[in-house]
Amino acid sequence: MTLYRTRAGLRHRIRDVLNFYYPDCLDTAVGGYVAQLDERDGRVYDARTKHLVATARGVHNFSLGVLADGPHWCEHAAEHGLRFLSTVHWDDGRRGYDWLLEGRTPTDRTRYCYGHAFVLLAASRALQAGIPGARAELDRAFGVLEERFWEPDRELYADRASPDWELTSYRGQNANMHACEAMLAAYEATDESRFLERAYTVADRFTRDVTAATDGLLWEHYTDEWEPDLSYNEDSPRHRFRPPGYQPGHHAEWAKLLALLAVHRPESWVLERARGLFETAVDLGWDDEYGGLYYTVEDDGEPVVPDKFGWVHAEAIGASGLLSLVDADADGRSTGYLEWYDRLWEYAGEHLINPRYGNWYERLARDHGRDGPNRGPAVEPGYHPLTNCWLVARALEADGREGLGARADDD
Repeated sequence: MTLYRTRAGLRHRIRDVLNFYYPDCLDTAVGGYVAQLDERDGRVYDARTKHLVATARGVHNFSLGVLADGPHWCEHAAEHGLRFLSTVHWDDGRRGYDWLLEGRTPTDRTRYCYGHAFVLLAASRALQAGIPGARAELDRAFGVLEERFWEPDRELYADRASPDWELTSYRGQNANMHACEAMLAAYEATDESRFLERAYTVADRFTRDVTAATDGLLWEHYTDEWEPDLSYNEDSPRHRFRPPGYQPGHHAEWAKLLALLAVHRPESWVLERARGLFETAVDLGWDDEYGGLYYTVEDDGEPVVPDKFGWVHAEAIGASGLLSLVDADADGRSTGYLEWYDRLWEYAGEHLINPRYGNWYERLARDHGRDGPNRGPAVEPGYHPLTNCWLVARALEADGREGLGARADDD
């Protein structure tokens, strides 16, 4: 059994990622986190900028550290970040979370559903980890999402608003995917059915109804009528956050979320759609020449941006790991999903994981070359690998196994 098929191996990877960020990420002067650490050597390159998503992901990550019996300092680190999130990022006058801060001063108060969804996710995992103040933050974040972003007639979330809550016309896949993720986490933290029902509604509405217009593929960008905007950013194929094209990584990420949803809502369509989305991710996205999954592709698999992103492979690892457990045979031995799980880990270990520190690189060229450090305020502080390692380890524990591919008493 390979290392990352085991709960022990997955916990080891979780600790490596947490250790890369701690203690340098704790801002003891201003509060919150310093998320901008160079992915090659860990040096801080921006000690002032506070991004809402990076702050929320930090709270989430250290909360997972607590839940995974990680280092003893995870609880303090999670509480430290949650305090900053709930006070400094929160705009009490306008009742929303500020997107970007310089120190403690807001520099961008745009209201993003994506950011508010991550606050709900962070608070949910913090509540599971027993972090003080988490329940109040969960309720507040959910309240804003429901009051300001939820569109009952569409049964989906709007994407963005001005600081004073004037919605823009853009609608997006990504905000709804992460809202679904956050609702599932809120349900697991509270056992309150309203969160599960909302997660189910978003998943059903988007992955079955909306995608019917694109032959079941997940387009990213929509009008306010939820019609695919196929020309969105077509002149900016390398847009960092909203590129045109289909993203294999998001197909895998939705497959993972549907596999999680199926635990609580075991309806046949949920797992069927999860399997189909994962197969689409690897069929359209896998690079047969260099290995790894492309960032964006056309509907026939022709790459638009052939770069290889760390988060894409982490999500595909989580999806294949969870689906391998779902589709295990009576003896506990998995089907082809386990082969993908091993292949993805092998690729990540060879190309995407920093061999010195254990953190994951953000982006490589198609042939795995590097064009310099990936820097900016909107960094990815280990959320994707931590999440997916923890989810697979948790599923193994729930299924009474030490590792994928065999029952615990077979190891």
